[in-house]
Amino acid sequence: MSEKERNLVEKSKSGDVEAFEQLIESCQKKVFNIAYRMIGNYDDANELAQEVFIKAFRSIKKFKGDSLFSTWIYKVTANVCLDEIRRRKKKMVVSLDEEIEYSDGEVKRQIADNAPTPDIAAETNEVKNAVNKSIQELPEDYKSIIILRDIQGFSYEEISKIFNCPEGTVKSRINRARQALKKILQGKKELLNEKFVK
Repeated sequence: MSEKERNLVEKSKSGDVEAFEQLIESCQKKVFNIAYRMIGNYDDANELAQEVFIKAFRSIKKFKGDSLFSTWIYKVTANVCLDEIRRRKKKMVVSLDEEIEYSDGEVKRQIADNAPTPDIAAETNEVKNAVNKSIQELPEDYKSIIILRDIQGFSYEEISKIFNCPEGTVKSRINRARQALKKILQGKKELLNEKFVK
C-alpha cells in the first residue's frame, strides 16, 4: 500500500468522507463490474455498488491494511453480492402469468426478451450470452471465483486475499468451477444440437 493510500485510509477511519471518495475513485468501475457479473442486472448492480461503498465506509475501521485497499473492497463487493443472491433465493417465486395490481386496475407482466438475434453477425454475442447465463447457474462460490479470475482478471494471490484462503485452494476451486461451467455449456450445446437435428 502506498503512503498516499495509507494516509487516505487513516483519514477515512476518522470519518473523512472526501478521503474515502478519493480511495474508491480508482476501484468504482471494477466494483460495479463485479456486481454486474454476479447479479446480471445493470440497475441492481448499481444499487449493490452503492451498498458496497456505504458498507465499506462504515466498516473501514476493520481494515487492517495488510492488503491493498482495492483487494479489501473487492472482498466486500463479493460478500455483498453473495448476500443478495442468498436473499433472492429465499424470496417467493412469482408467476409470470400473474397480473400486477395497481390502485386503478391490473396490468399484465411484461418480460424483456433478451434472446440473441438469429443474425450470423451476432454469433459472438450468442456465445457471450451462453457463457454469462451458464455462469449464473453455477453455485455461488464457483460463480464468484470464476468472475474474479476469468472475467475480471484477478491474480490467484489477489483472490486468495479476497477469500482469505491459500492460493492452492483458490486454484483447485477455479479448476472445479471451470469444470462445472464446462459441463453446463456442454449440456446447452447438446440441447441445441438436438433442436437443430429435429
